[in-house]
Amino acid sequence: MKPALVHVIGARPNFVKMAPVVTALERTEAFEQRIVHTGQHYDARMSDDILADLDFPPADHFLGVGSGNHGEQTAKVLAGFEEILLDCRPDAVMVAGDVNSTLACALAATKLGIPVAHLEAGLRSGDWSMPEEVNRVLTDRISDVLLTHSPEALDNLCREGIDPERVHYVGNTMIDSLRRCEQRARARALHRSLGLRDHDYALVTFHRPSNVDDPLRLARISAEIRDLATRHAVVFPIHPRTRARLVETGSMAGLEAAGVLCIEPVGYLDFLSLQAFAGAILTDSGGVQEEAAVLGRPTLVLRAATERPEVLQTGVVRLVGTDVAEVERTARSWLNSPPTAYVGTVTGPLRGSSHACHDGITALYMKSITPL
Repeated sequence: MKPALVHVIGARPNFVKMAPVVTALERTEAFEQRIVHTGQHYDARMSDDILADLDFPPADHFLGVGSGNHGEQTAKVLAGFEEILLDCRPDAVMVAGDVNSTLACALAATKLGIPVAHLEAGLRSGDWSMPEEVNRVLTDRISDVLLTHSPEALDNLCREGIDPERVHYVGNTMIDSLRRCEQRARARALHRSLGLRDHDYALVTFHRPSNVDDPLRLARISAEIRDLATRHAVVFPIHPRTRARLVETGSMAGLEAAGVLCIEPVGYLDFLSLQAFAGAILTDSGGVQEEAAVLGRPTLVLRAATERPEVLQTGVVRLVGTDVAEVERTARSWLNSPPTAYVGTVTGPLRGSSHACHDGITALYMKSITPL
C-alpha cells in the first residue's frame, strides 16, 4: 500500500506553492495524495479561480472555516483538521507558507504523532508584530522536515537550533508556478481590456493588518494612491478584507472619485498578467514581492521588513516602511522612466532558487518523508 500524504491548502499563496509539488509527486506514483482545503480563502476569485488556473486537482476535504479573528480561525482549522486526521490517519502531512491554516494543521498533526513537512520553511522577517512571523516560526519548530527555498533560510533555522539534517533545499516552488504559467498570463494582457497601455499603470495590492487595521495609516496610504492616480493610471484589485476597511473608513469613495480602477480580486493568471505589464507595483504581499522581482517589475513594499531579503538584491524591489509619502513619489518617478531599465535585471539568489526542478523536488520529498 502506498504511504498516504495529506497536503494542506488554505489561501492563495498555498495554492501557488503547492501546485508544482502535487504535480511532481503525482508523476512518481509513490504516494497516495489527499488534499485538504481549509477554506481560509473562500471567495471564488481568490480560491476556485486560482486553483483552476493552476490546474490543481479537486480537494478531498473542504473545511469551510471562512474569515474571523486569528484565534477563532486557527481554532476552527485545528478542530476540523484533527477530525480528518483521526479518520484517515495519513503517514505524513505537508503544510506550506505561514498562514493560520499552516500553523493549525501542523499543530493538529504533531499532537497526533503524524510527521509534518513544512514547505517554504526558514523565512524570517524579525518582525513579531506580523501574524505570519509567529506562524512560520512555530510551524518550523514543530515540523519534522523543513523544505527551504533559499540558502538564507537554512542559516535562519540553524541559528534557532534546528538540526540541519531536518532541512532540505527544494527551491522556490512559487516561481515554478510562475514560470509554468507566465506565457499564458502574458497572452491575456488583461490591462488592455481595461484601456491601459503596457508599463503605463501602477498595480496596487495590500491587505495586512498593519496597513488596513490602523485607520490613520490606511488613510495615508489611500491619500498617496489618490494623488498618484491624478497623474497615472492605477489598478487596484481589492482584497475583501481591505475593501471592508476602506468602506468603513470612507476611503473607498475617495479612491473611486480619484479615478483609481478599483476592481474585484482576479484569478492567478489575470493577476500575473497585471504584474507582468505594470510600470510600478505597490504591495505588502510576500508572494507578490517574489513574483514581481522575477518578472523584473519595479516594486515598493508597504512594510518595514521582509522575510524575503533576496528580492531586495535584485534592485527592483524597495521597502518603504512607514514612509508612505515615498510611495507616490517613487512610483511616479518609475512610471515616468523607460520601463526597459528594469526588464531582465533579476540576478543572484532569487534566480537560482527559482529553478527548482520538479524531479528534484520529488526526489527530496521521497527521501525526506518516506522514512518518517
